[in-house]
Amino acid sequence: MRAAAAGPNIVQFPGQRPPQQIGFERGELTRILDLYGRMVAAGEWRDYAMDFTRDCAIFAAFRRSADVPQMQLEKRPALRSRQGMWTLFGEHGQVLKRGHELVNVLAPIERRLVKAVDV
Repeated sequence: MRAAAAGPNIVQFPGQRPPQQIGFERGELTRILDLYGRMVAAGEWRDYAMDFTRDCAIFAAFRRSADVPQMQLEKRPALRSRQGMWTLFGEHGQVLKRGHELVNVLAPIERRLVKAVDV
């Protein structure tokens, strides 16, 4: 018995569908929300948003709800084998850090938190 062809040279096999959307794992989300909570306590952030698409998951933190995000963290698993699946964007869209490990990518925000608390 032959599997039904989905296109000219594409054969669909059961159970081999790509995920409908990318999300954060529990440990990743715990680390992100822990940082968010500490930034809220320091008075840096007041709101956040999450977006889940087929290609990436995004966490954005805002100083005020109506503003552009101060920080945007993107998880893009397709880049896992290249520059790393994590990217941290700044307020103006500039790439602050890329990497394979979430802890290392969040380091610039962690440093800013230490400065904000010590002042």
